[in-house]
Order: sequence, then C-alpha cells, then structure tokens
Amino acid sequence: MNHYETVFILNPVLSDDQIKEAVKKFEDYLLSKGAEMIWKEDWGLKKLAYAINKKKSGFYHLFEYKLAGEMIAPFELEFRRDDSILRYLTVRLDKHAAAWADVRRERVKSKKAK
Repeated sequence: MNHYETVFILNPVLSDDQIKEAVKKFEDYLLSKGAEMIWKEDWGLKKLAYAINKKKSGFYHLFEYKLAGEMIAPFELEFRRDDSILRYLTVRLDKHAAAWADVRRERVKSKKAK
C-alpha cells in the first residue's frame, strides 16, 4: 500500500450539507476500497488563482491515506464524474514527504488544541 495525499476543490455554491455529503461520499469510497485514512482536513473557502468554470473560489479539502496503487485511477474517475468537483490532485508521498506530512499534522493538531 502506498501513501497518498489528495486535495480537491468543491464548487462554492454548494450548501454546507452538500459539502459534507460530497466529502463523506469520497471518504466512504476510499474506505470501501480498503484505504487506511490517516488524516482529513477542511481548508475552507479559498480564492482561486484563476477562474474555473466561471467560479473564483472553492472549498478545499485534503485527504491523506494509504491505498493500493491500482485503486487510484478508479478513485480519480469518481472525481471526474462528480459535477461538484472543480479540481483535484492526487500525489504519492515518498518517505520524505510523508515525514513532512507528519510534521504538518502535528502543527495543525497543536493549533487546534490552543
């Protein structure tokens, strides 16, 4: 199983319930394929660097997980099929990137604890 990180941007016109439903849909998909979910993070509404489908902002979400490599293509196909997704990016983390992700997670946890 490889270590992956996926960032995806949801359409800004979605309601809170629709956003939660979309995030849950993709998380459930990963879990149904045997993924080990390491970390989820909601980055909130952010301005885009350039307009995508005439939208200037979007809701950013991050998933960090472990999954077999052959399951990534079907997972990304689910993103392409969903109209609420503006963009997505999946990256396989090497040992150095995984170590940095651990540091980033601890930093986020410590900020939330304060």
